[in-house]
Amino acid sequence: MGFLMGLSRAIDRLNDFVGRCVYWLILIVVLISAGNAISRYLFSLSSNAWLEIQWYLFSAVFLLGAGYTLLNNEHVRIDVLYARLSPRRKAWVDIIGGLFFLLPVTIFIMVLSWPMFHTAFVRMEMSGNTGGLIRWPVLLLMPVGFFLLSLQGVSEVIKRIAYLAGRAPYPGRGQTHSEVIRDV
Repeated sequence: MGFLMGLSRAIDRLNDFVGRCVYWLILIVVLISAGNAISRYLFSLSSNAWLEIQWYLFSAVFLLGAGYTLLNNEHVRIDVLYARLSPRRKAWVDIIGGLFFLLPVTIFIMVLSWPMFHTAFVRMEMSGNTGGLIRWPVLLLMPVGFFLLSLQGVSEVIKRIAYLAGRAPYPGRGQTHSEVIRDV
């Protein structure tokens, strides 16, 4: 169990690092958007590349931040029934959901998205818009983002199993990611 707990901590640290880096992309998107609006309205200058880089960065926030969001237990869920469960039952729901829903879907999306990235990379595919950007970087975000999410899913399953085995506190809402990392 010690190796698995160490693996879980390493995955948590990776997604925590990526998530904190992704924070800065939001600021960059805001600055690009403001700069694009100012140049368009004051100087009548604009480029599709400025719009596309905003879309790319916004995609990066969602895709690369998904694992960080799961680490912090902030994904949207329907808590009508889940909230009434005991921590042990919540742990079982999380384990079953992680193993039979989250991991298969994330792996499936990774597998399906890789050929799209590879094809765009090999062909150096460009946007169809005038002045558009190359497409492979944004297509690479899909397999990488779902890889990070699947890694975090593995970490969450490990933490729930450790809780059920009595080796870790319940890693549920109310605990920040740093408390979970420290407690595991």
